[in-house]
Amino acid sequence: MEKPWLKSYPAGVPAEIDASAYRSVSALLNESFRANRARRAFVCMGQAITYGELDTMSRNLAAWFQKKGLKPGARVALMMPNVLQYPVAIAAVLRAGYIVVNVNPLYTPRELEHQLKDSEAEAIVILENFAVTLQAVIRNTSIKHVVVAAMGDLMGMKGLLVNFVVRRVKKMVPEWSLPGSIRFKDALDEGSRATLAPVEQTPDDVAFLQYTGGTTGVAKGATLTHRNLVANVLQSEVWLNPARTRRPDIDQFVCVVALPLYHIFALTVCGLLTIRTGGVGMLIPNPRDIAGTIKELKGVQINTFPAVNTLYNALLNHPDFGKLDFSKLIAANGGGMAVQEAVAKRWFAVTGVPIVEGYGLSETSPCVTCNPVTATEYTGTIGLPLPSTELSIRDDDNNELPLGQPGEICIRGPQVMAGYWNRPDETAKVITPDGFFRSGDVGVLDERGYVKIVDRKKDMILVSGFNVYPNEIEDVVAMLPGVFEVAAVGVKDQNSGEAVKLFIVRKDQSLTEADVMAYCKERLTGYKRPRTIEFRNDLPKSNVGKILRRELRDGRA
Repeated sequence: MEKPWLKSYPAGVPAEIDASAYRSVSALLNESFRANRARRAFVCMGQAITYGELDTMSRNLAAWFQKKGLKPGARVALMMPNVLQYPVAIAAVLRAGYIVVNVNPLYTPRELEHQLKDSEAEAIVILENFAVTLQAVIRNTSIKHVVVAAMGDLMGMKGLLVNFVVRRVKKMVPEWSLPGSIRFKDALDEGSRATLAPVEQTPDDVAFLQYTGGTTGVAKGATLTHRNLVANVLQSEVWLNPARTRRPDIDQFVCVVALPLYHIFALTVCGLLTIRTGGVGMLIPNPRDIAGTIKELKGVQINTFPAVNTLYNALLNHPDFGKLDFSKLIAANGGGMAVQEAVAKRWFAVTGVPIVEGYGLSETSPCVTCNPVTATEYTGTIGLPLPSTELSIRDDDNNELPLGQPGEICIRGPQVMAGYWNRPDETAKVITPDGFFRSGDVGVLDERGYVKIVDRKKDMILVSGFNVYPNEIEDVVAMLPGVFEVAAVGVKDQNSGEAVKLFIVRKDQSLTEADVMAYCKERLTGYKRPRTIEFRNDLPKSNVGKILRRELRDGRA
């Protein structure tokens, strides 16, 4: 297979990486913990933990889990925003020999229940702000062990004040009751009196279940192995190296972790890559609070800033953005959704560093392609396939198409998932006989090896980098009395790239937009909720009665 992209690689970037360099993500973490003990690893709200502390705390929490009798391969859910406990918990679960199930803390009880049941998670680490959501569904799940974290747990004396403000002043912790649960600090304390039993992990063992929406409307767990994550971290590292080596004056690289760590882009590029390279991650618990985010980053010499288009845009439009120090910025990675040219140009004008857009999916750990970090202008492409990655543009019959012809982007490499968790039928639909993953995105590969996305085969809606599947929205709204038929489509949105629009045929003419919005608020997390609703007398259908979403989306019906 020809690899036209290799000739466009920046100097010093290898064609291949050695994915067998570490047997597991745990081995990669342990090496960094040993090498960087005294250095800061993560900072949140001005409070730092060192690599040595991250090592000790994760070891203690891992020992606590083992003491509870969880068997190797057990699933442990993590339901937190970007707080110091998150990297501790990720490292603990992996080092104990278990599988991390990342959960969006803003999920509704319905969404949380599905993910916990599907993964058969036996334990969960959850921030107390969201404990009431778990309380609503825990009896329907396999959860036996609940560790409840508080915002200020790892912040020393300052943490007492933080917890008081969060609980009493801002009233961000609804009343909850989870009998038998244990506080995060108590679990660490108990674990410190136990010994962590060594675990033999192989590259093929599962490390993460990363849930992605399903075209069937049901979220599926992308089964990511230790090899998948190790490979993608090493691929991302060598890709970033040309920018790093140009700045020998930077002793420790500072990465802004504004994207949530439960999202695969942040997990790999902000979390694991930062640890691998001995950097420091600036954790932003609520990136929607732009003023708060800027306040957190004031006085920090930012080196890498992975983000989605919406976050770049919101920052650029804030009056205090100019007060941030970008004098040592080496790379701004754009992913999760398309980076708009206007945003890219403004960012470059202000910071002097381009946004290098990349592309990936939960199923690919996630990074597949990226523009070179040596780029000096917006390319309008998703860049070049990363080292050890094969990319093939194919038609519906799995034939490879010539350069310049649009077809489905198919990917093969060490970062491609083992399959969907307990869904061999769904896995078979997306993995070709020769081992390529069918992305569902339509793209074009040019003679220099750059890839451009031109369309999506599936009806997925991309809201601020999050996948929203119309079937899930439709299944929820169809349960609302008064709805006869419903279709969900994505429409262009200046802030989030795309937003959800509903088309509804009423069974009860008294049904209002406010009724639908209130119903969705209870059952769907924020980014999945409709932004607009249009009531219709009928919806366009195929001759077999299938609702034609594309016609609604394109305004042809």
